[in-house]
Amino acid sequence: MAGVAGSSPAEAGGGGGSSSSSSTTAAPPPAEAEAVAADWMLEFACYCLCRHFGEGRAAPFRPWRAVAQALIDGLSKIPTHQKKTVYLCQLLIRIAEGKNLECHFENHERMSPLESALSFWTLLEREEIKLEKLHGDICRLIQIQIVAVHMENGYFKEAAEVLERLFTDSESDKPLRVKLASIIKRKDPYVPLLQTFSYDLLTSKIKSYIEPFMKRTETNFLIQAATKHVESKGLGATALQNKTVNENDKRNLETNQRPHPGWKPRVSSVLQSLNSLQNVEKHGDALACGRRRQRWTYKEDMELKSGIREFGVGNWAKILVHGDFNNRTSVMLKDRWRTLCRIEQG
Repeated sequence: MAGVAGSSPAEAGGGGGSSSSSSTTAAPPPAEAEAVAADWMLEFACYCLCRHFGEGRAAPFRPWRAVAQALIDGLSKIPTHQKKTVYLCQLLIRIAEGKNLECHFENHERMSPLESALSFWTLLEREEIKLEKLHGDICRLIQIQIVAVHMENGYFKEAAEVLERLFTDSESDKPLRVKLASIIKRKDPYVPLLQTFSYDLLTSKIKSYIEPFMKRTETNFLIQAATKHVESKGLGATALQNKTVNENDKRNLETNQRPHPGWKPRVSSVLQSLNSLQNVEKHGDALACGRRRQRWTYKEDMELKSGIREFGVGNWAKILVHGDFNNRTSVMLKDRWRTLCRIEQG
């Protein structure tokens, strides 16, 4: 949080002989005061966006989105100390609209909300080097869901075009690019890969990312002042009652889907409730429920062994993304590895 520059009051008078009361405080220049207040307001707005996004409440998220956007639009230049706050606001606003392909944040009409979100996530990544793994996981999830959202709406041609824009020719991107290209050709948005790396998982990862930010922002002047006011007026109980009532109107920001007309989902709702890579591995057998067993090929066994050498035993979701498997889930990979171990042990 940006504090007031020079918290002690400015000295009144100069080299003259006039005296001044020690209690007199010089008023700060209006422009500086506005800048400090704007800093407080932007951090407060970002805090509110994070809180409502974390709670999955769309109704209170929308007005704070408007407040944050107005404050950001009013910046002639983003101050260095506010870059992360601005990027985070823009990211959350776009993730909240990620499934709405009619919504455009950029002048380029073909750019979906999630593509725009990816650009801000890249900017955030440059601000935080320490979170390399989390940034990599979320970046991959956004890329997958950009394709998935287009396919869920029946826009397969557009999904192929998006894929070309998303990935470079680097070798590190190749396995995921090839896998997504194959999925688009099959025109099936409900394959295990897209269900494993779901939109729910993406929002869950982002919620875990914003938690530390919210804790750091609790020192914000407006948050502290508002909290003291609420406590002094005994308003906490009323706020708690209002929160209970509002729970009836709670809606997930990330699940406001608009399916393409005539498109019928072919999987149970349990596929939409995967919240983390750990849950994918724990509950992944739901994906295989009712599916005909497929015999493992020699090539798939080699892919599995290669993935384990590269990522280690237990990183099944990562092996699934980078390997060339035929309609498998991370749970299937784990079970197959156990089978291979038993065979080799005799």
